[in-house]
Amino acid sequence: MYTMSLYESGDSSGEVSLMDMYHDTVNCKYVRKVQLDELARYIVRGGFPENINTNIDDIGIIPQSYLNSIITKDMHERKDKKRDSNKMRLLFRSLSRNESTSASIDTIIKDIIEENGESNKIENRITVNDYLSVLQDLHLFNNIDAFSTNYRSSKRVGKSSKRHFIDPSLVCASLDLSIEKLMRDLNTFGLLFESLVVRDLKIYSDYLDAHLFHFRDNASGDEVDSIIEFKDGEYGAIEIKLSGNGIEDAKSSLIKFYNNVAKKPKFMCIIVGCYDAILKDKDMGIYIIPITALKP
Repeated sequence: MYTMSLYESGDSSGEVSLMDMYHDTVNCKYVRKVQLDELARYIVRGGFPENINTNIDDIGIIPQSYLNSIITKDMHERKDKKRDSNKMRLLFRSLSRNESTSASIDTIIKDIIEENGESNKIENRITVNDYLSVLQDLHLFNNIDAFSTNYRSSKRVGKSSKRHFIDPSLVCASLDLSIEKLMRDLNTFGLLFESLVVRDLKIYSDYLDAHLFHFRDNASGDEVDSIIEFKDGEYGAIEIKLSGNGIEDAKSSLIKFYNNVAKKPKFMCIIVGCYDAILKDKDMGIYIIPITALKP
């Protein structure tokens, strides 16, 4: 089972749905602007049902307890071989630092060595893959596959999956991130906000019997954060930005994608954290939707 989406936890008003964008029936209007510290709280708290109404000073306890249970107990339930809890913790921290990326096994090994030194590392690719398989069996990842379509120069299109933890609060627990720390590190904040949105999009897409992907052109570096493909083959292209400051860049990415793809998206959308309106760009028809107004 997934953790709860913002709509399920009552933190999204649900004033616009993915299907509203699909059918072009979005009601554009002003909405309450959610502040950065609220978004940080949603990330650190996560979507664990028992954590929704927890006092703000204690919201990190349940994700941390769950992480500790994974490393000290759950990882040992598979009896095929003995595994080291310390190595699992090192791997968990590396995966957390590489959240929202398609980091390779070699990159993860290098990252562990750089943080911990040669004397305290996971030895090789076989060990990393084995430990990753344990985490996969525990259903801790949303692995978002690459979108394959008739994009110009399709041989350049990336094929690697993006690895996301099932809930961004687990990354915060692993890296000891609090609301205050996220507020002081907007780069990390932005990556974990993307994870929060991907978590919700994955829940919503499964509800709609749709599939969630990401897209990247390896040659040019052009990318789209999320692609949601519906049962009928139509799809929406989605960019994710923490605040309104990134909207113009997001529009450029979507327009570039639109111009290069043969089958055009049914809709394009920018999901934003801090924003005070549900809008539709009059020139390109790109929707701008706060994550706290979204539902399936």
